[in-house]
Amino acid sequence: MFGAIRGKVRAWFTVGAGTLAAVTVAGLLGAFGALPQAQTPVLARDSQIETGQWLVRPLRAYIGTDRVYDLPVKPDQQALVLEVEMTNRTAESAKDYFTLFQLAPPLGGQTEQPAVILTRDASMTPALHPGMTERMAYVWTFPKAVALPGELPLVVNTKTYKPQDNLYGTPGWFNERELGSIEMPVEAKAAEGQS
Repeated sequence: MFGAIRGKVRAWFTVGAGTLAAVTVAGLLGAFGALPQAQTPVLARDSQIETGQWLVRPLRAYIGTDRVYDLPVKPDQQALVLEVEMTNRTAESAKDYFTLFQLAPPLGGQTEQPAVILTRDASMTPALHPGMTERMAYVWTFPKAVALPGELPLVVNTKTYKPQDNLYGTPGWFNERELGSIEMPVEAKAAEGQS
């Protein structure tokens, strides 16, 4: 009889200790989750930004209405263009730059992924060769009814190099995250020869 009572008491203590541990862990996770998040660093717009895979320098932002480097803009749309200098810092040619710059609120989420154009020959989404600096244009299109801001808010992303991927066992750049934010002044309309 005492053995059965002792087993029940031991079970109650085990269940109570497990519940107490679960409540403690949940409380700690909630407390750490409620801590203030670190502010996204503001990057200087007139300097080179090292993003790991790329070395970039934002040059200018402007609004285009007709053609932007041979990319036609529909009559009911306007193009928001960001020109940057980009250098591939890796050992292989790459075109993994589509999400390097993303529009921040209030523009973020209002448009699709940008068209990326090499400005010297207007080729779309070229592979950039290692160590070669190229001037690129990121082009987002919006309806003409959307009022574009005087300062273009951007998020600059970075990736981490892994010598061996967990899935395929190959090297590459993974785990994209925010590096910082930047605001570029938007010129009203590009000069005819530049858009």
